Amino acid sequence: MIQDILNDAEGRMKGALSVLKTDLEGIRTGRATPALVERLEIDYYGAATPFNQVSTISIPDARTILIRPFDASMIRAMEKVIQSSDLGLTPSNDGKSIRLMLPPLTEQRRKDLMKIVNTRLEEARVAIRNVRRDAVRDMKDAEKEKLVSEDDLKKGEDKLQKLTDKMVAEVETIGKKKEVEIMEV
Repeated sequence: MIQDILNDAEGRMKGALSVLKTDLEGIRTGRATPALVERLEIDYYGAATPFNQVSTISIPDARTILIRPFDASMIRAMEKVIQSSDLGLTPSNDGKSIRLMLPPLTEQRRKDLMKIVNTRLEEARVAIRNVRRDAVRDMKDAEKEKLVSEDDLKKGEDKLQKLTDKMVAEVETIGKKKEVEIMEV
């Protein structure tokens, strides 16, 4: 019973880490990466569709993103989505594709990006702690129903705390890595 609760908690905590990694991929660093634009969504025949499903996204050089929509009539709409996003990039098109030139980040923009990263890191920590809270509640409920002993409850809570500490340390590692990417000149 306790092991089932721990396994469920671990899966949910790993899910929070996965969401964090995906969110941080979309935050601009000094280098071009398809992750910056592939999650932007365009209205494609009435459905919100990510860019990576309606276009080819490539990186011709370290500071350029090239987007080639499958349907050339979508270029204007894609440009509007890019301009309204928080990327701070100005698209240019040649009628067939969109080029995004990534200028070097200013010191102020780097600081702003770090604030965003720190907010996302804190959200991940809170999500992990919420999973821990739910798991502890489930363990205590099982103990009240006499499904597990008090000793098993204590051991389970200790294992859960170790798991939580490990996951929070992973969040810190991910955050440090992203900080190095952002602050790299």
